[in-house]
Amino acid sequence: MFRDAAVRRPPYGPDVCDPGHGTAVQQTRRYPRRGRVTGREERVETDFQAFVAARSTALFRGALVLTGNREAAEDLVQETLERACRKWRVIAAKDAPDAYVRRIMVNLANDRWRRFRRLVTTSDPESGDRAAPGDEFGQVDSRDQLVRALQQLPMRMRTVVVLRYFHDLSDTEIAADLEISPSTVRSQLARGIEKLRGQIPTPSALSPQRHTEGIR
Repeated sequence: MFRDAAVRRPPYGPDVCDPGHGTAVQQTRRYPRRGRVTGREERVETDFQAFVAARSTALFRGALVLTGNREAAEDLVQETLERACRKWRVIAAKDAPDAYVRRIMVNLANDRWRRFRRLVTTSDPESGDRAAPGDEFGQVDSRDQLVRALQQLPMRMRTVVVLRYFHDLSDTEIAADLEISPSTVRSQLARGIEKLRGQIPTPSALSPQRHTEGIR
């Protein structure tokens, strides 16, 4: 279902950190340099460019579900990559650079939802209830029931479902990404699927094989 929502390739290329690139990322400076460029600096930059080329589409798919709007998803991935670019020397040295970048994206998305919810929520902000998304993220295409249903989930629950079924992560990996326990992941996932079943005609569509093919 998600793949049928006409997801196009996001406007990010290997030169996402290049000030000459034709997106808002052009404001991102390259790695600070003094004097001659060293071979190590070139390797770090090349490594980041390779990461962007390989992972930007997968990040975009996850961002689209987290935001519910194509333009907002593009902005979210762009900001995520800008931040990752500035810290790439540190990120690249980690055991799981993908997880670190996903965490940046999830945190940015959560910050946006919190700001938005403070503007439109009339119920208890701790309850997880929120009004329907408005202009900040736009309205989701009527064909995409899954995205609409996911938007109705509480923030953490939605994130757990996205990381499982759109990034094919294990309980342990999700727990590490979100800094919660694996048991909390399992609980949030079970409750999320139960809620989605009431809104999606074919809940069996939520399977890792169907939704993660070609994403990672």
